[in-house]
Amino acid sequence: MPKRRNLLMTGAALVSGLVSAYPLSRWRQRRHGSPNLSANAQAARELPTSAVIPERVLGKTGINIPIFGLGGAGQTPLGQRDRTAEAITLIETALQSGIRYFDTAASYGHSEVQLGKVLPPYRSNLFLASKTAQRDRDGAWRELERSLKRLNTDYLDLWQLHHVSFLEEIEQVTGSNGACQALNEAKDQGIVHTVGITGHHEPAVIVAGLRRYPFDATLIPINAADPHHPRSFISSVLPVAQELNVGVTAMKVPAYGRLLKPGRLTSISQALGFSLTQPGVHAAVVAAANPTQLQDNIRAAQAFRPLSESEQAAIAALVKDNWQESSFYRDWT
Repeated sequence: MPKRRNLLMTGAALVSGLVSAYPLSRWRQRRHGSPNLSANAQAARELPTSAVIPERVLGKTGINIPIFGLGGAGQTPLGQRDRTAEAITLIETALQSGIRYFDTAASYGHSEVQLGKVLPPYRSNLFLASKTAQRDRDGAWRELERSLKRLNTDYLDLWQLHHVSFLEEIEQVTGSNGACQALNEAKDQGIVHTVGITGHHEPAVIVAGLRRYPFDATLIPINAADPHHPRSFISSVLPVAQELNVGVTAMKVPAYGRLLKPGRLTSISQALGFSLTQPGVHAAVVAAANPTQLQDNIRAAQAFRPLSESEQAAIAALVKDNWQESSFYRDWT
């Protein structure tokens, strides 16, 4: 396995460190330099500006990202090879409706390929995240190269270790020839700009990862069921992320729709509002089954306002009797 992956690098060398918040387009120019706009960059400027999603600074990265992004997981058109036309419609709807943050993974079926069919002309104005489930350096590199090819891009804004569930995995990824070595090398070479860790099984494992390695970001389940769990991500991971200024994106916001069943939360606005109000959370990603559902989610994000403590407590109370059913993903490893 070659030490460097120069075949993947294009453009100017990257400078390290960010001292202030930058919107995506200005951050691209700062990182890459852009004396002449490419055809792709010109196309990116044509994205609509009327559909705006609020932004927040993603922790210590200094990058302004939208508070809401489209998730590529789940049983949606993005992940299925035989639903390409639906996937393309969904992605195009996302772009036209203001989505600039896309989250996918090497293991999300056909998701990377579907995104790679649509996103390249707009790439310079997007925040694109993917993940690797490999725990060793060489395996992670191979998966990164495949992800870049499938996404039809030469860099990722965020590359994450996927569904880290056990303390033994923290030892493995941070050890000799562990996946964190690939994170270091890819980040040093500018192939990935920021790195993260994700997990939905055990918050203590994510805390251990944040303490062990200087991740820029984490993707964790933050929803109205979480406070009822005896091992809460909100109470255990968020304080550490804030201490270390790690960017946090919430996932499992509606718990695959289980939090929106009759007698529970009444809308995606409640679910998203609860997640985005939690201290230290910068954004949320939610998958969508169709354009109508996606646009409902986007409208909720556009109308977001921080909730009061009493409003948060009222929302959490709505799921106190069924939080276990809504936390089924905690069993996944």
